[in-house]
Amino acid sequence: MIRKASLIMVALALIAVLPFTVFAGGEQEKTVPEEVVVYASVDEANAKKILDAFTEDTGIKVAFVHLSSGPAFSRIQAEGNNPQADVWLGAPSENHILAKEEGLTLEYKSDDYENLGAQFKDPDGYWRCFYMNPMAFGVNTEALEKAGAPMPTSWADLTNPVYEGLIQAPTPQASGTAYNIIASLVTMMGEDEAFDYMADLNSNIQTYTSSGTGPSKAVAVGQCAIGIQFTPAFFQFISEGYPLEVVFPKEGVGFEAPAVSIIKGGKNTAAAKILVDWLVSKDGQDVLSEANTFFYPVNPAAQLADGMPAFESLKTVSFDVEWAGSNKERLVERWVNEVLAAK
Repeated sequence: MIRKASLIMVALALIAVLPFTVFAGGEQEKTVPEEVVVYASVDEANAKKILDAFTEDTGIKVAFVHLSSGPAFSRIQAEGNNPQADVWLGAPSENHILAKEEGLTLEYKSDDYENLGAQFKDPDGYWRCFYMNPMAFGVNTEALEKAGAPMPTSWADLTNPVYEGLIQAPTPQASGTAYNIIASLVTMMGEDEAFDYMADLNSNIQTYTSSGTGPSKAVAVGQCAIGIQFTPAFFQFISEGYPLEVVFPKEGVGFEAPAVSIIKGGKNTAAAKILVDWLVSKDGQDVLSEANTFFYPVNPAAQLADGMPAFESLKTVSFDVEWAGSNKERLVERWVNEVLAAK
């Protein structure tokens, strides 16, 4: 009798710690996860718009920390044995390739993953892209006129001494946006010519920003005349009445297709899977336009915001993301030694 009573007590204790489930019509329903923790390498304002919409749609709360791609990757590496986040949101796909290679992320496929084009996902399911944007020059027309400089129309134009001290761009030491510039120029020009070009351009750079969106903030208020980065913040400032013009250089531009990965060993993996599926669903993709992120959707069924030229109408340059991922450390080191040190 004592043994039987003990077994009953153990059973009751196990029931007490099991996750609560709901039964409807004789069928068991899954417990809805309550929270997901995100490291967001998307600019902070747009990360909040997207993640707030996710919470509104699903009821799952999101705690997020905004980190540029370099610091985010470093933190995920440092926390490899005890992850503090569940999802890495944003940063170019080559960063997620490195995370995959180091065993830091989780393989996950679903119907939403299968519906994406091959260029927007890892073939093994470790990452998927959730938006895309072209590179461009953002030009403050008032600051440019004050400096007496002409409107640039090409990458070649930017090395003209008339632009000395008028240009801001991000640094590849901390920014995935900057590394996209390097990879795109190498693809267009060849590696040695691209590094010669960037060394020439260096003499016209006012400052290199740690954030990929830093140049847009400076160019909007006239701190510089030209900013080089991806287009969303430029379109955002134009919509708010700032005297900016977006220029797509005639040689062509690279583009970003930032990805999202589930961090291996995170505490809220079920919620993480719901988030990555929602991000590439039509509902999640429509939020990109509805919330004025000015991001280009990767789901062809989603809508495009007013005032944005069709992505297909632009002269874009694609590079091999596997190559970009495996060569990133080498190319960034070469940039530091040959470009940043250039006189």
